[in-house]
Amino acid sequence: MPNRTPNIKYTKHFINNEFVDSVDKKTFAVLNPCTAEKICDVAEGFKADVDVAVKAAKAAFQPNSPWRSLDPTAREVLMNKLADLIVRDADELASILTLENGKPFGSALSEVHFSVKTLRYYAGWCDKVYGKTIPVDGPFFTMTLKEPVGVTGQILPWNFPVALLAAKWGPALATGCTTVLKSAEQTPITILQIAALSKEAGFPPGVINVINGFGPTAGAAITAHPDISKVAFVGSTEVGKIIMESAAKSNLKRVGLELGGKSPLAVFDDVDVDKAVEIAFEGVFINGGQACSAA
Repeated sequence: MPNRTPNIKYTKHFINNEFVDSVDKKTFAVLNPCTAEKICDVAEGFKADVDVAVKAAKAAFQPNSPWRSLDPTAREVLMNKLADLIVRDADELASILTLENGKPFGSALSEVHFSVKTLRYYAGWCDKVYGKTIPVDGPFFTMTLKEPVGVTGQILPWNFPVALLAAKWGPALATGCTTVLKSAEQTPITILQIAALSKEAGFPPGVINVINGFGPTAGAAITAHPDISKVAFVGSTEVGKIIMESAAKSNLKRVGLELGGKSPLAVFDDVDVDKAVEIAFEGVFINGGQACSAA
């Protein structure tokens, strides 16, 4: 059931399995989009905070660290435990998401449960990433080995923050990477709540790190950081271009972009036109019109 006054427990950055203030102690307000009332103040991250988070993520990725020492099935157990905890707290998470995002509780709850399915899907891949042996002439042994890229950065939008959190954490964690994630400045609270659940699930310190902040400061620091090996971004095409440029200028880090799109729909002459109109309407206006998907 929805909770109209959910308990806001976490407002600081989540770094190295601890909630910490910003280096410069700055904060910013998170507003209820339906009423414009302030929900709370959260720590505001800048380059110095990203540096601290990346240092923790880099340490967690070192050989023989607790995270790197886990076999794939142990990572699978942790990811499924996190999914279990999200299910346990689904109503509370959805209530917080409704408060800061503005979507109806039913939509928020569906998003939370969708994130669980995503995490469980990627958890199933943990022990299914294989290399290859390749026959060659002569006294040689040839093989390929798939390894995690290292520290990954993720930058989320506000329209589906929980679903996209799972979509970014899922493959990174399944393959053994560590993460530094910046939530959207409009919707940081639910993400922090889930970050706390990752500690409860048993993820080692430094594997999951969450920074609150704005794109031009915290986001830019993630995309330009030389110790981040890959960055994933969901947002506008305009900002995607900036991220590509920053990634190239820093360390040629790998980039994954999911950029702006608005409900394209192909209608052929053999379809039910009334049904096509119904689908087009839903495709355009679902989630308040804030959904980058084909109808």
